[in-house]
Amino acid sequence: MADKVTIGLIQAKNDVHGDEPVHLHKEKAIEKHVKMVREAAGKGAQIICLQEIFYGPYFCAEQSTKWYDAAEEVPNGPTVQQFSALAKELGTVLILPVYEKVGIGTYYNTAAVIDADGTYLGKYRKQHIPHVGVGSSGCGFWEKFYFKPGNLGYPVFDTAFAKVGVYICYDRHFPEGARLLGLNGAEIVFNPSATVAGLSEYLWKLEQPAHAVANGYYVAAINRVGTEAPWNMGEFYGQSYLVDPRGQFVAVGSRDQDEVIVADMDREKIREVRDTWQFFRDRRPETYGDMVKLLP
Repeated sequence: MADKVTIGLIQAKNDVHGDEPVHLHKEKAIEKHVKMVREAAGKGAQIICLQEIFYGPYFCAEQSTKWYDAAEEVPNGPTVQQFSALAKELGTVLILPVYEKVGIGTYYNTAAVIDADGTYLGKYRKQHIPHVGVGSSGCGFWEKFYFKPGNLGYPVFDTAFAKVGVYICYDRHFPEGARLLGLNGAEIVFNPSATVAGLSEYLWKLEQPAHAVANGYYVAAINRVGTEAPWNMGEFYGQSYLVDPRGQFVAVGSRDQDEVIVADMDREKIREVRDTWQFFRDRRPETYGDMVKLLP
């Protein structure tokens, strides 16, 4: 593998009013993101990540069974199949965040990982599920209504270009999983998100650079843009970025524009940082047992 790998991050507005039917949201968003994936590949991106549940609005602003219809099987659903064919055509790795359905009435917030030859490598299911109000209008991040907590651990996928881990949105507030992704061999961790100003923006460029430094890997953080009606619970503030293992920003997207951000990660930088800061060598797991004890 070459030391330098070109990363593509896609941030986008949702263009359809939330009152419209689910199928219209998916149709328009998929059409838009296919074009943006092609744009990223045309700019040289070898690994491309889309935003959290990319094919519609952030519907967790309300609690409505309407949105269960957005869920699909992974990998056998139509969206993963379509993007697997696209990955093969373009020769790119895709991180594809979707709403997953298992059996009857079981749902997860999931990211499928598709290799550059179109092979489905596996999936990550969001582990930490928020249930947090925003403002005084009754809107919020009501995700426990829609998702079960993930049950597949913290896998790392050996893609054609790099060893890839995935953490989804709210997961980023929890350093434990970020460390496990590093221990499992991740060279880059993608965090597709949907987060609004006024709640956690001050943490956006604080926590994930810290994860990158503590674990000696790159972090790619993706956030959607715009304000989504009818909820209007806040501005999705974009600013998707790639940060290196020293906590330095390699590239940062705009706050309010649909955008493809393309930048390079460098394995030599990972080796350099890990040789300097021996955090994995010097950790003391035998002393951390209290971390996994249940609180009274």
